[in-house]
Amino acid sequence: MGKVLSFGELLLRICPDGDGEWLATNKLPFYVGGAELNVATALALWNIPSAYFTALPVNFMADQLIGYLNNCKIDTASIYHGGDRIGLYYLPKGKDLKNAGVIYDRANSAFSALKTNTIDWDKVLEDVEWFHFSAICPALSQDAADVCLEAVKAASERGITVSVDLNYRAKLWQYGKQPVEVIPQLAKYCDLIMGNIWAAEKMLGISLAAFANETEDKNIYLEQAKITSAEICEQYPKCKWVANTFRFDYQQGIKYYTTLYTDNELLVSKEYCSEHILDKVGSGDCFMAGLIYGFYQQLNPLTTLNFATAAAFNKLFIPSDCTTATIADVQKTLAAHD
Repeated sequence: MGKVLSFGELLLRICPDGDGEWLATNKLPFYVGGAELNVATALALWNIPSAYFTALPVNFMADQLIGYLNNCKIDTASIYHGGDRIGLYYLPKGKDLKNAGVIYDRANSAFSALKTNTIDWDKVLEDVEWFHFSAICPALSQDAADVCLEAVKAASERGITVSVDLNYRAKLWQYGKQPVEVIPQLAKYCDLIMGNIWAAEKMLGISLAAFANETEDKNIYLEQAKITSAEICEQYPKCKWVANTFRFDYQQGIKYYTTLYTDNELLVSKEYCSEHILDKVGSGDCFMAGLIYGFYQQLNPLTTLNFATAAAFNKLFIPSDCTTATIADVQKTLAAHD
C-alpha cells in the first residue's frame, strides 16, 4: 500500500514556565512539532508508511531536524529546501493553543514563503495513497493558501484520499482573508473533514443553532453534530467522513468524546474523563492520526473512531507535541474503558 503524506509547517515549540524561572536557569524546554508533523509521527510510530512535506532552510539546524525525522521512521524525501528560517511558537506546558497566551513567531518562515508552480507534485505525490493537511497552513499567508490549493488539486487529480483538520488559530489569520473565504475552496477536494461544530461554522460557514453555545447537554451536541455533518456532506459531495471532537474542561482535567458521520449515520465514541492532564497540545492531531490509521487498515468505522479517541485521550498525558503512545498503549486505554 502507498504512503500517507502529511503536508504542513514544522515548528519548534518553546516552553517558558509561567513564573519566569527560565530567566534564572537559562533553560528553555522545547518540542519539535506542528499539527501535520504530529500526525506523521504518530502514523510512523504505528507502522504506517508515513511521509512528510514541509519547507526548511539550508542550514545545520534543518539538517539535524531531518535526521531526527528520519530516526522517527518518517520519509523526508519530499521536503523542500529553501527559505530563510524555521517557524517557532511559545506556549507554556499544559496550555491550549487556543489560549490567548500563545505567541507565534512564524513570519517569513520557509514554509509560509512557498510559492505556487515551484513544487514537482508528480515527484512529491509518487506512491502516496493519502494526503493530509490542516487549516493552519492556509492561515499563514496568501502564498501558503495558494500552495495548499495547488496541493489538494494535485492529490485529488491523482485519486489520492485527502483529509483536513479544521484547526482554527485566530492569531494566524492576519493577511486580510477570513477562513470562510479560503477553506471551502480546499474542503471540496477532501474525503475526510475533521474538526468540531464550532470550527465548521467558523471555517465552512455551516450554520450552528444559537443554543449550541449555551448548553452542556451532550444529546444536544450530538444532534448538532449530526446536522452539521450532514450539511458538510451535502455541500462537499466528495466528503465520505465527517469527524467531530468534543473536549470540555472537567475540574483540572478533561471530559472528551467524539463522533464520526458516514453513510448518513452518526457514530459516537466512548466518553473519557480525567480530573488532571499534562498537555493539551497535539491531542486533536493524534485523533486525526487515529482516524487515518483505522481507515488505512480498513477497520470498520466504529472501531476506527474508538481507536482514534483513545489515542487522543492518551496524548493528554504526554508532555510533548507528538504522541509516544504505541498501538499497545492505545489498546490498553480502550480495554480500561470497556
